[in-house]
Amino acid sequence: MKDYIEQRALGLADHILRTSCTVRDAAKVFSVSKSTVHKDVTERLRHIDPELFERVGKVLAENLKERHLRGGMATKEKYAKKKEGK
Repeated sequence: MKDYIEQRALGLADHILRTSCTVRDAAKVFSVSKSTVHKDVTERLRHIDPELFERVGKVLAENLKERHLRGGMATKEKYAKKKEGK
């Protein structure tokens, strides 16, 4: 594996642990695709640093559990903005 990919995977993992952000948010910060973030932290990180991989996995699992709540809030805000505009 190329060195810059390892460094990116470690940087993504560190960012996700510090901010508890989603894969989508991390992708925006690092200017890479969601697929790249996911592959870096679920596949590559396992071989680079197994302990860090476990910690990041817990954050991602928590984000997955909360996904439906964030979607509901986004929809609520969308319709609140439409109502204000009328």
